Amino acid sequence: MSAYLDHAATTPLRPEAREAWIEASALVGNPSSVHGAGQRARRALEDARERIARALGCEPIEVVLTSGGTESVNLALKGLWWARAEGRDVIVLPDGEHHAVLDTVEWLRRVEDAEVAPVPIDDRARIDPEVFARVAADPRVALATALVANNETGTVQDAPALSAGAAAAGVPLHLDAVAALGHLPVDFRAWRGAVDGARGLVALSVSGHKVGAPVGTGALVVSRAAAPHALLHGGGQQRALRSGTQDVAGAAALAVAVELAERERETETIRMERLRARVVGRLRTELPEAVVLGDEEHRLPSTLHLLLPGAAGESMLFLLDQAGIAVSTGSACQAGVSEPSHVVLATGRTEQEARQVLRISFGRTSVEADAEAVATALPAAYRRLVARSGPSSGGRS
Repeated sequence: MSAYLDHAATTPLRPEAREAWIEASALVGNPSSVHGAGQRARRALEDARERIARALGCEPIEVVLTSGGTESVNLALKGLWWARAEGRDVIVLPDGEHHAVLDTVEWLRRVEDAEVAPVPIDDRARIDPEVFARVAADPRVALATALVANNETGTVQDAPALSAGAAAAGVPLHLDAVAALGHLPVDFRAWRGAVDGARGLVALSVSGHKVGAPVGTGALVVSRAAAPHALLHGGGQQRALRSGTQDVAGAAALAVAVELAERERETETIRMERLRARVVGRLRTELPEAVVLGDEEHRLPSTLHLLLPGAAGESMLFLLDQAGIAVSTGSACQAGVSEPSHVVLATGRTEQEARQVLRISFGRTSVEADAEAVATALPAAYRRLVARSGPSSGGRS
């Protein structure tokens, strides 16, 4: 038995993306060169950029190709910080953000003397847009950031409302859409709304390997109205926001993967909802102790985040792995680090509870047999672990 149910960490490379990469990698020529070979590479690069832009609801010139979500986040947050107006030294940061955001903001706090204005999340990991807007309205705020979909709980935020709140405050907003891409309609133009200038939504991060593109591909959408400072300097490529020879093959593969993810999104949503519901239904009967975390209405169809009272998440992960089932306790960026989930803590749970969570995430290669496998193995692993650990100290339900 083998079931890969950690698609939120990374999902298998799409054959179509692999073929696009192979085809584009055969092109000879730097896309910045003016000779024929260079211009052929340039056409392939710009074709990919246009296709990515259509899928993300933005203009091609607004697509800055990067190495993935982490680079996109760093470019957005550091770039907007360095471009801030004098006297604006505060960053609006909701609780429960991905570590790519948390660690970047922490660096800005430690090295650049940024101040952080936190925004709480509720017990379902939701951000209240009114609270977000109120915090952003402080005249000292330089920028704001937020996850579109929480990578652990799967909870989805009201992106247009967050953008509107930031716009009303005159603050630029970065949205991390890495977990959302392929599962929600990611639409930069619609989320930004009819806003002028460098306020409201101005930057949006996505990553390729979450939708079946190669690891090392990604993009940052940057509004034409915004002018963040660059992290990398050199040849002035990509509006001088990311200098360096551009990866034509990676762009081609990313374009194919993003297009396919968007094309399949509605049917895949229905299919993954059924797989998730199948597991939840079995657990309600066979493991009633399990608590489903996150917002059951506003959530990704692919993610199931569980609190398992009395059972350490890492121990459950190892037992399931022995049964041939791959799941996680949270963000893969924190893999190997034994610490409670900061997202679960931010929702008001205890540190003990924050160590007793498990994330099951489905993807395009998931099938009913995978759902059946985890629904069967999880209760057995839980009973085995709790029996070995002794009486449970209990978790809040």
